[in-house]
Amino acid sequence: MGVGMIFSAFLKALGQLGDRTFRKVLLLGIGLSVGLLAAIYAVVFLLIGWLVPDSITLPWIGTVAWVDNLLSGASLILMIVLSVFLMVPVASAFIGIFLDDVAEAVEARHYPSLPPVKPVPVLDQIRDSLGFLAVVVGVNLVALVAYFFVGPLAPLLFWTVNGFLLGREYFQMAAMRRLGRKGAKALRRRHAGMIFVAGVLMAVPLSVPVVNLLIPILGAAVFTHMVNRLQAG
Repeated sequence: MGVGMIFSAFLKALGQLGDRTFRKVLLLGIGLSVGLLAAIYAVVFLLIGWLVPDSITLPWIGTVAWVDNLLSGASLILMIVLSVFLMVPVASAFIGIFLDDVAEAVEARHYPSLPPVKPVPVLDQIRDSLGFLAVVVGVNLVALVAYFFVGPLAPLLFWTVNGFLLGREYFQMAAMRRLGRKGAKALRRRHAGMIFVAGVLMAVPLSVPVVNLLIPILGAAVFTHMVNRLQAG
């Protein structure tokens, strides 16, 4: 039943990707992520221009000009590399803020008889999303070091780590809408194995550029289905 439920939820979520609400949340998440990363680079660029002189004099070498331009160029390359790594977790955090919209769209189509939920306060959503972002980025930075030691098993480690995180956080956020924080945690612990498997299935496409940007939306939808099915069963 567990695997069947996961695939059923996944197929239903895929079938709803064209939903207007899904598209709106996806564009908001990507737009806010690009804006945040661009703002971070702008601050770095301004700090380099402010703190670094145009040229410096080195012993035995003489004057080296355009130091600030060189550092600005290097920082741009670094930010592009970091953006590739950070885009998905940052987008996930922003989309988490709008998780309620995705869950409402799923329930309106597939579970219309459910009673209305008490909305999660915006500050709680922002706090949970920022906490999720910090955990995902922190754990993945640590995992980057581990990848060098596991060699060809690096993809498995990536999927395992991110599968655990995605399953844990997205199920918790979806369940909190109807069960509250304590009830969501209790339900998550009772079905930890199934949630982990679903999280790994969500994590595998994270390796595919562009497709990985859809994962936060799919995760929110899949775990909304799972929460409602587990509560009913």
